[in-house]
Amino acid sequence: MTKITAEDIEKVAKLARLQLPMEQIEKYTNQLEKILEYVDHLQAIDTTEVPPTTRALEVINYTRKDEIADPKVREQLLELAPQREDDFYRVPKILSD
Repeated sequence: MTKITAEDIEKVAKLARLQLPMEQIEKYTNQLEKILEYVDHLQAIDTTEVPPTTRALEVINYTRKDEIADPKVREQLLELAPQREDDFYRVPKILSD
């Protein structure tokens, strides 16, 4: 593995249009080197028998059968309205003519 240098960090910072002080360049150089070492450790793991996945937990969509429930609920909800006009709620007018 190649060693990450301060020049590499400076180049990336320049491409990202970031101005980094020297202490941050040194800090990021060390951090990026550790991250790449960790990636090397992960690449050493044999994953040939592991199936590819898109998420850690399997997601299953559970569906239910559509059934008509109590049709009187609509009428009960309409009765709760302060004002009602036939099968609709009556609300104050908000736009002028």
